[in-house]
Amino acid sequence: MGKVEVVEEIAAPAAKVWELIREFGAVDRWAAGVESCSVEGEGVGAVRTLGMAGGLSLQEKLESFDDAGRSFGYAIVGDNPLPFRNYHSVVTVEEKGADRCTYTWTGTFEAEPATEAQASGIIRSIYTGGIQSLRKALGV
Repeated sequence: MGKVEVVEEIAAPAAKVWELIREFGAVDRWAAGVESCSVEGEGVGAVRTLGMAGGLSLQEKLESFDDAGRSFGYAIVGDNPLPFRNYHSVVTVEEKGADRCTYTWTGTFEAEPATEAQASGIIRSIYTGGIQSLRKALGV
């Protein structure tokens, strides 16, 4: 099982970052490459369908949600156009001062049909690109 973890500091209050990302069905408000997002269900167990650039579609299921701890976990479900399987991820926002926080994005996966190095590279790119998009949406 492969694992990727990206930890980056963001020059914004944790509460502000969390407010932007906490709504599972609103990832299209801040994530580059996500053109649409619709959600079926509510809370843990909800499934969001992401419409991505290039016509790709991806479904993710909310596996955990901790509002007080500013953390949620999700898994890719259904048809997966990416070269890895059994993907699970956790995102956590941790306060590091009045105007900064740490954003941690961790994912585990099975590389198939890609190699572990190829899958890790794709996931790392998604994470760093997502955090860059988040900074842009926050204006920092």
